[in-house]
Amino acid sequence: MPAEPALSRLDILESEALHLIREVAAEFDRPTLLFSGGKDSAVLLRLAEKAFWPAPIPFPVLHVDTGHNFDEVLEFRDRRAAELGVRLVVASVQDSIDAGRVVEQEGRGASRNRAQTVTLLDAIGEHRFDALFGGARRDEERARAKERMLSFRDAFGQWDPRNQRPELWNLYNGLISPGENVRAFPLSNWTERDIWTYIDQDGVELPGLYFAHRRKVFERDGMYLADNPFVHRDPDEPLVEKSVRFRTIGDMTCTGAVPSTAATVAEVIAEIAATKVTERGQTRADDRASAASMEDRKREGYF
Repeated sequence: MPAEPALSRLDILESEALHLIREVAAEFDRPTLLFSGGKDSAVLLRLAEKAFWPAPIPFPVLHVDTGHNFDEVLEFRDRRAAELGVRLVVASVQDSIDAGRVVEQEGRGASRNRAQTVTLLDAIGEHRFDALFGGARRDEERARAKERMLSFRDAFGQWDPRNQRPELWNLYNGLISPGENVRAFPLSNWTERDIWTYIDQDGVELPGLYFAHRRKVFERDGMYLADNPFVHRDPDEPLVEKSVRFRTIGDMTCTGAVPSTAATVAEVIAEIAATKVTERGQTRADDRASAASMEDRKREGYF
């Protein structure tokens, strides 16, 4: 009898992710997938599509819209949701600000990232979501490295590392009380290079921001921020036009670009193989502000 072909690393990671997605869909009543239009959520959406093919994805996708997103990402988000015929739920941070639910930061370095927490928790309550798929990976930074693949959140949406369930092999405990929810992270064991290799292998479409393009940027705190109406430049922050791309995409107020000429997926893979700085450490001002910033936001209920 011929030997079965050995599974590649990506085959194993994909199988693990598909199993978790199907398990959550079976165990929970009202799951949703956090879809921002970024590369990790684009891969997660492709995995959800594969998990139930040829049936449609049996849950909606949710985007917490800060109002400071790149137009290219919003266009991609809307188009992909329409192509898959999946219901898109948009929770607006601006609506939360207008309703007095949150207070917007002001001044240099102001961002709406932390304001997303209230908007997300309100959306969870309104739609009674009990499980949320996220694209977090353990290689991104230390707080995410502590996560289980199925991460428990209490009735206030808070994460407590001492109150997480053991995960033996591929057995997941999804038992929760009313008002509680879990975050499911099918990409936990993937790396940035795994993500890009999968994008290459599976032909996953991404917004053009992930590839080298000419853009007006200015330098702040060692990062290149895109010229945009939500960030006011200081007199010593002149605009320059450079060939850049984005390794990770969030708010325009805090997502930095990197100088790059990588215009194809293969060139991006070669570029990240040579870098020694994590994507969030190199390009996210909100995570640079404090080594514990991500940990704080998880305890508050966002991630």
